[in-house]
Amino acid sequence: MTTPLNKKELKQITPEQAMRYSRHLMLPAMDFRGQEALLASKVLVIGMGGLGCAAAPYLVASGVGAITLVDDDSIDSSNLQRQILYRETDIGLAKVQQAATQLRQLNSEIQIDTLTQRLTAEDLAQLIPQYSLVLDCTDNLSTRNAINAGCVKAKVPLVSGAAIRFEGQVASFSMQGDQACYHCLSQLFGEQQLSCMEAGILSPVVGIVGTMQALEAVKILAKVGQPLFGKLQLFDAMYSQWQQFTLTKDPHCLVCSLL
Repeated sequence: MTTPLNKKELKQITPEQAMRYSRHLMLPAMDFRGQEALLASKVLVIGMGGLGCAAAPYLVASGVGAITLVDDDSIDSSNLQRQILYRETDIGLAKVQQAATQLRQLNSEIQIDTLTQRLTAEDLAQLIPQYSLVLDCTDNLSTRNAINAGCVKAKVPLVSGAAIRFEGQVASFSMQGDQACYHCLSQLFGEQQLSCMEAGILSPVVGIVGTMQALEAVKILAKVGQPLFGKLQLFDAMYSQWQQFTLTKDPHCLVCSLL
């Protein structure tokens, strides 16, 4: 299992890194401690569609030390409306490979790995304990629940995002046992009947949700501010309004109550 960040021996920032991340270092809440924690962290991003394309560049630019991108899909012309890491010349190529190429040009110091496959529950159980945090940028309930189960078992924080039509949501889960997990929320609703392909999605909405996921990840990893643990944040793009709800841990949850 990934060693907690506060127990790691963090490497000191080099002069070159101090220049690169100087705008972070100017922030009293972040300082060298927070940046060193980011550089020592390892993030698993599952799904390189609209959300993943928005979140991953900010993680890489912020100095997350290592990131693994997971997606088994290839680039289609309809993706270009919202998946901003891809270009017209990339159509037909694997999403994770092209995303990695773009991200390495943004920050060559960061270790960027890729997995071009759909992860099973067994895959997730083996992978997740190797990471400091997981970003769920997928688009279906069964996969989200499987990711959540892996994070609960490994006690690895999860940042979840979703977007469809003019609506978005983001929530963070500490997986420390005293707060709700994603299943505590998802059991309250069924699988959505329509996908983005069938219902549509306004392009900037995935950008707003994906960058919020990146923000939550950076806060959790660097121990800055107050993450959305125990909260669900909903975005209504039609009126540019946010709403926040408290998530209550279900004492009978089939996932987190069993540990």
